[in-house]
Amino acid sequence: MKGAGEIAFFKQQPKAIRTILITNLLFAMVLPLIEIFAGAYIMRNTGSPSWVIVYQLCMYVGVVMSALINGLLLRYFKSNQLYAFGILISAVALMVMMFIHHVTLPMLCITGFLIGLSTGFFWTNRYLLTLYATDDSNRNYFFGFESFFFSLWNIVIPIVVGAFLALIDGKEICGIMFSVNTGYKVITVIAFIISICACIALSRGTFRSPESKNFFYLRFHPLWNKLLGLAGLKGMVQGFLVTAPAILIMKFIGGEGSLGIIQGVGGAITAILVYVLGRIAKPEDRMKIFGFGLVVFFIGTLANGILFSGAGVIIFILCKVMFQPLHDLAYLPTMMKTIDAVSKIEGRDEYTYIMSHEVGLFAGRAFGMVLFIVMANFLSEDIALRFALPIVGGLQLLSLPLAQHIIKKIDENEK
Repeated sequence: MKGAGEIAFFKQQPKAIRTILITNLLFAMVLPLIEIFAGAYIMRNTGSPSWVIVYQLCMYVGVVMSALINGLLLRYFKSNQLYAFGILISAVALMVMMFIHHVTLPMLCITGFLIGLSTGFFWTNRYLLTLYATDDSNRNYFFGFESFFFSLWNIVIPIVVGAFLALIDGKEICGIMFSVNTGYKVITVIAFIISICACIALSRGTFRSPESKNFFYLRFHPLWNKLLGLAGLKGMVQGFLVTAPAILIMKFIGGEGSLGIIQGVGGAITAILVYVLGRIAKPEDRMKIFGFGLVVFFIGTLANGILFSGAGVIIFILCKVMFQPLHDLAYLPTMMKTIDAVSKIEGRDEYTYIMSHEVGLFAGRAFGMVLFIVMANFLSEDIALRFALPIVGGLQLLSLPLAQHIIKKIDENEK
């Protein structure tokens, strides 16, 4: 596939799709700072993996709360406006965290909740706008394109940030003595500027808004309840994908420079692989991609658990970097296909399911985080780091037969 041909293919997409992709391309530059370096920052200033996990759990509480608040605000604001609000506030919340001088557990709980609250507006409205703008035939391309740039920035940003922090540490620049923490502050200011550019790009699109204003339901079709189970399994490992790399690398290998290099090694190949799969894979190929990603992740968790050394960490990070975009490439279109089917059956607005999906994710995230905290406090942090990952990686393998069952039921309903 030649570059000019891919650009032409991108230009053939509807304007709403192009606008969302460009917006996500820009904000994807900020996400590694939220997802990777926030954990490294906490580890550097506290030395406690458990504090990183508590921060992450509070962040996920904020995500669920924002999904509920977003449902109320959709009665008064457009989804793209709330999307832009989430992008900006995410960068502001990250700045607040990095500019606080003394890191305490209450402070981490508050800032984690605020960052989760702000990023929740980004994720829920991103899902909603994507659901409206795409259909099952072009979602592989959409998420393949998006995952390509998410993977690309997960390579470039950690390397650049890690090199920058290592370069300025202990240096005097323009009469100011720089430290790693000072470098974090500079980075968050740049992240805020990038977030503004993402909002400008988003403002150029025209998007559909929800027709119904009632999103709050407690009972759902059995098909959606099964999807919530799948979301719980996804959420169970999702928290570890964010926190475990920073904790393990800071523990076994070194500082933020190592974090960036290791993230980049595996991500380069994966970024290209995911884009190609998004272009050529058909909807019926999703479960093959899904299963392959699950097995790769489980192998990585086993390597970390068995070796529990720098070599094990490197294998785990490489598997994690490959697993995440492959998993999303298959999972997100499956989720949206299920929303399409169930919303027609129940006659409810699509945001109803996006909001409840966040609850399903949180249930899995909370289980994973609590598992780590309990193991760390009643056994040891080393045991938690070594064995919690293989446990959730093994449970995650249950996702494949469950996802296959969901797709089968949808296809039967469509006939």
